[in-house]
Amino acid sequence: MSTLSYEATGAAQQALEQHLPALVEERIATRIFAKDHTLWGPDAESESAIRLGWVEAATVSQPLVKDILELRDALRAEGVTRIALCGMGGSSLAPEVIAGTAGVELTVLDSTDPDQVRAALADRLAETAIVVSSKSGSTVETDSQRRVFEKAFNDAGIDAASRIIIVTDPGSPLDKASREAGYRAVFNADPNVGGRFSALTAFGLVPSGLAGVDIQAFLDEAEEAAEVLNDDAPENIGLALGTALGGTSPLRNKIVIAEDGSGIVGFADWAEQLIAESTGKLGTGVLPVVAGPDSPEVNSGAKDVLVVRLVAADADVELGENEVAIAGGLAAQMMVWEFATAVAGRLLGINPFDQPDVEAAKVAARGLLDAQPEPTPAAFVDGSIEVRGGEWLGGASTAAEAVSALLDTLRPDSYLSIQAYFDRLAFAELEGVRDEFAAATGRPVTFGWGPRFLHSTGQFHKGGPAIGVFLQVTAASTEDLAIPERPFTFGELISAQAAGDAQVLEEHGRPVLRLHLTNRAAGVAQLQDIVSALSARASATES
Repeated sequence: MSTLSYEATGAAQQALEQHLPALVEERIATRIFAKDHTLWGPDAESESAIRLGWVEAATVSQPLVKDILELRDALRAEGVTRIALCGMGGSSLAPEVIAGTAGVELTVLDSTDPDQVRAALADRLAETAIVVSSKSGSTVETDSQRRVFEKAFNDAGIDAASRIIIVTDPGSPLDKASREAGYRAVFNADPNVGGRFSALTAFGLVPSGLAGVDIQAFLDEAEEAAEVLNDDAPENIGLALGTALGGTSPLRNKIVIAEDGSGIVGFADWAEQLIAESTGKLGTGVLPVVAGPDSPEVNSGAKDVLVVRLVAADADVELGENEVAIAGGLAAQMMVWEFATAVAGRLLGINPFDQPDVEAAKVAARGLLDAQPEPTPAAFVDGSIEVRGGEWLGGASTAAEAVSALLDTLRPDSYLSIQAYFDRLAFAELEGVRDEFAAATGRPVTFGWGPRFLHSTGQFHKGGPAIGVFLQVTAASTEDLAIPERPFTFGELISAQAAGDAQVLEEHGRPVLRLHLTNRAAGVAQLQDIVSALSARASATES
């Protein structure tokens, strides 16, 4: 295991000094590992009693390794060299980080965008097997992805059942249906582990192992980390990080996570769901902000921001004020952050294992799919962008003016959330607007691809403090794609998901600007020009 290390300054160090003695005295570490479900208060007991399996996941999951590797070898012998993962949230984020860090190819399909789904289907189908990951199987995105892949296999003369691997909870509807369908393999995960804590269960291991990751070494590292964390000692790094996440006073509720030489690919994207969905409820919580070492938020000095740098174990890091530096291997870091999030939940006085506001957007999307209402008329059209917004739009008549009007609603404690509902692979460059918006506004900015962020930060947006301002970007697809045996298409599904989330956010009193790109390439270019102009004006004003 690479050496775990932790260093803190400013508010994070003060939080450690304030809370660590009591956490040690109350034996919080060993009680978490003993699955003490009383740690988060009476209201959380029923949920936490069935959600603490993650503390022993590295050990419980060891027997899975042999079966996963045997299946990997059998698939390769049959010419299967590409693994595609159909999953959302905790079912996809962990495998994506594990495979990416190991330098192993894994196609992650966590979208309902017709163009992105079609691209996944078109890539080496004859050499592909899919892993379908869902605790219950009721996740509409995952079910739709399975259906379209199964049809594609059959249409190509490939025995679909031989190419479909399932990861689900034992006894779930998906478990039963998959065994009846004769799919290639069904792996059961520990039902006492929530999705965002499932990195070290079958949900993280099956797709990663089939793709070629050394999952035995991964689990061994996690087991070693668990032994280190299961210690009521002042040196416990998990306790220290937990105090930084949930114990600053006043609470620094924007946690800027900056990759700064750790070698872990995409870790902050995984931690984003873990922290936001676990803590963002009852009007409180902390919002992770995925950033780079030179992003504007890192050096902003804002009173509501805490910076966490992910560094190499041997790095000589000079920390700024109110910063944390943490180092360690991926599996060890995953254990540390899961543990720290549970500790932060206790300090915040919330249940870190439920997600009471996630369902609202799903319900709204289902309602729109069933009703199929006409789209809300645009306030106006500017070039390739249709604009929709609330009364705060005022007299805006261009997309640039609409964006400026939205930013005018930002308060000193606000954050801006950018949500793009289309192909995150083909238009990955759009993520570059995040730093520009942060520079232009002086506030933390998050960027999420829809609908996948609905399974992560979506909980904080609605259940956390009412300080979010939202920019939703949707886009017309080049061609829609049918979902076998479903009365709606992928295009209709992603449109309903976007509209449903905007509806719920507006019902919660959050300002939402909706920009619909009638032409993807032209619309993205137009939006990038708008943001660049905003950033340039902000720079000129500062100078």
